[in-house]
Amino acid sequence: MKQSLGLVSLVVRDYDEAIAWFVDKLGFVLIEDTFVPEQAKRWVVISPPGASESRLLLAQASTPEQESRIGNQTGGRVFLFLYTDDFWRDYERYRQNGVEFVRPPVPHPYGTVAVFRDLYGNSWDLLQPTEQNLSQ
Repeated sequence: MKQSLGLVSLVVRDYDEAIAWFVDKLGFVLIEDTFVPEQAKRWVVISPPGASESRLLLAQASTPEQESRIGNQTGGRVFLFLYTDDFWRDYERYRQNGVEFVRPPVPHPYGTVAVFRDLYGNSWDLLQPTEQNLSQ
């Protein structure tokens, strides 16, 4: 048996501002942007460059309860872990693009990591795993 997580929903304030931030600042790829008339919303899927299985569904908040979760989907904990094959390349590019890092790069036995915030305040790890941890 093989299973994988294909999509993770990220609640956003506005589709277009979220697409622009993830594409322009992080270099993500816009996979799909389709209007769903039955639900009066869009199906917006983005992906890190080179990723084949993991993708984000940008879900525009449609209720006050959903709006209250924007930027705080996990109570302030790191929400998503963005793996990279070249930490310093991406770290420097993100900083040049104005991405806010809230914890500086630190080498750990499992890899090099720094924490950044997305445009809504969600915390992310930028992580280059060690070879040993990449294969697990």
